[in-house]
Amino acid sequence: MPIALAPINQELKVIRVLADDKTKKHLESLGILVNSSLTIISSVNGGVVVAVKEGRLALDRSIASKILVA
Repeated sequence: MPIALAPINQELKVIRVLADDKTKKHLESLGILVNSSLTIISSVNGGVVVAVKEGRLALDRSIASKILVA
């Protein structure tokens, strides 16, 4: 499911990133890799705030819809 639809405060595993190569590389540098784990802190109007490693990231709706988690 896309990260924008995932439940809050539950550890999730990134399954796939459906973005172009430039965006994938940028997300990888931020810690969002296939098989990495993250936790959704909040979700508003499709945008999400996620905890990755020891940091937090805010992702807008367009990027959040391209990250698939389980």
